[in-house]
Amino acid sequence: MCGIIGYLSKNIAIDRDLFNAMRDCLAHRGPDGFGSWFHNDKCIALGHRRLSFLDLTETGVQPLHNEDKSVWASINGEIYNYIELREELQKAGHIFRSSGDSEVIVHAYEEWGVDMLSRLDGMFAFALWDNNASVMFLARDRFGIKPLYYYADGERFIFSSEPKAILHDPSVPREIDYTSMCDFFHYRYIPSPRTIYRNMFKLQPGHYMLLDNTNSAEQKCYFRPIAENTKQSLSKTAKHIDELLLEAVTKHVRSDVPLGSFLSGGYDSTALVKYFSRIKKGFNTFSIGFDGWEHSEHLFAEQVSNVYATSQHHTVLNSKSIDELPEIMYYFDEPIADISIIPTFCVSKLAAQHNKAVLSGEGADELFAGYTWHRKYLWDIDNKWLKKAKRYGWDIPVNHFDVSSYSKAMAMGHFGRNELESLLMPNYHKYIPDDSDWFYRLHCNKELPIPKRFQMLDLRTFMSELVLVKIDRASMAHSLETRVPFLANDVVEYMLCLAPLSYFDGKRQKPVLRKILKKDIPKSILNRKKQGFTGPDEYYQNPEFYSNTLLNSSLVDRGIVNRKYVDACIENHDYWRLWKIAVFELWFRNWINK
Repeated sequence: MCGIIGYLSKNIAIDRDLFNAMRDCLAHRGPDGFGSWFHNDKCIALGHRRLSFLDLTETGVQPLHNEDKSVWASINGEIYNYIELREELQKAGHIFRSSGDSEVIVHAYEEWGVDMLSRLDGMFAFALWDNNASVMFLARDRFGIKPLYYYADGERFIFSSEPKAILHDPSVPREIDYTSMCDFFHYRYIPSPRTIYRNMFKLQPGHYMLLDNTNSAEQKCYFRPIAENTKQSLSKTAKHIDELLLEAVTKHVRSDVPLGSFLSGGYDSTALVKYFSRIKKGFNTFSIGFDGWEHSEHLFAEQVSNVYATSQHHTVLNSKSIDELPEIMYYFDEPIADISIIPTFCVSKLAAQHNKAVLSGEGADELFAGYTWHRKYLWDIDNKWLKKAKRYGWDIPVNHFDVSSYSKAMAMGHFGRNELESLLMPNYHKYIPDDSDWFYRLHCNKELPIPKRFQMLDLRTFMSELVLVKIDRASMAHSLETRVPFLANDVVEYMLCLAPLSYFDGKRQKPVLRKILKKDIPKSILNRKKQGFTGPDEYYQNPEFYSNTLLNSSLVDRGIVNRKYVDACIENHDYWRLWKIAVFELWFRNWINK
């Protein structure tokens, strides 16, 4: 995996020293090498930081170019079908300098133009300058596995894998987009194309942009997931998925350096380890545990490791691990308030001590309807709880598979308009959206069957905007690449074409993966209740942490957040809202209040 950066200026020559310093802000994404290319007119530049996996020689150094140097590219990602594409392009007469996957993008553009995007199976964000057409071509993979940010002010256009490289230019203002701030408190993230910064945006997943030498931009969508309703048996689904996942993992472990795998002991990571073990024996697996917790994942991961004979590594977190948050906020240079950011950061740190890349299970819950909100109730409710609810008249969170139900399931500390008016000082009320659920509403298709309606919402909102951003930042902070075979093109397209009854069971989680794993793993794993990648509730319900973090709040001092509201949350033990406030506070201190 790598870090990319580019700069287009209308009239002023680019400061090479500053540009290279901006590039090197991404050194954690690519510690193995670096390079820059400057156009003859001194107003266009591409930069690259390299984390090398294929073609470890100098021929793999970027920015790359074609045979006559009329096309230059800086590429972040992995193209898993590069061998097949390379053979096709060579037959068409293209000459390759390197043996890696990135150069395929340069020649594919020469051969097919922007239509080449439909042929790529992988995770990527890239920039390509076509000197003949005087066009910069930017693109991002189908679901946004790899990031791409850009800043524009009329005179210049700067893009990068992370905002920190853009912000390293002292003339780029660090100003908050306060509408995006309101979105953060509602969603736990900032939906594309906006970012937390004014005049800075994200290229949306499945989109590309064409930018001419006047910095006039045209952005288009090249991929939108399509859901169908083809009926077939569970057995047939499991058989075909078994074949597709083996093929996907086989392509994903292509590398000139050894790979490992995350392993939680859940269905998703266990399935990846199962297929990986068919290809290689004794590879490393990594998990996180929590001190004194009976549901700690490392206990289950060890059982799976024994089945597939992996070399298992784990680290156990305790209450002091929450102290990692300030450092995490440097790498998450946009605030994300997911409670799994700490264990994700820590397991990535562990894995990076042994491997440069790992397999990870992102995408499986979305494709196989594995979340609790894909079921009748928004949260996991057992029969005992239901009986008590009926007896005492408790409100049970029935799932109506509408935007309101989805918003409740996703909130983790709900901030609707009334709550935001209480949290924020009056000067900021004008930024609160009239419809807080606008992003969910944009992607909710009521014509789809249940639960596919929520699966598509997951893919286009929660997964693309939070889950994949979280794993990218947490892993790349430690120069670790994460590869996600469940999001291989063939796997995604096959699962989206099926009717829910072909893979969904309201009583049993992920029956397709269960059927695939049933003969291998012990019942303690097979019948294990689904668990998110988090610790025990007590880990996040730490009054001392919130009191200390928010005692001398920068947000309060700057007149953004209401002190009385924060104090009331602490007094009422409103931990999930406090988590969002604390994350934003620590982000604000690191990126705005310096």
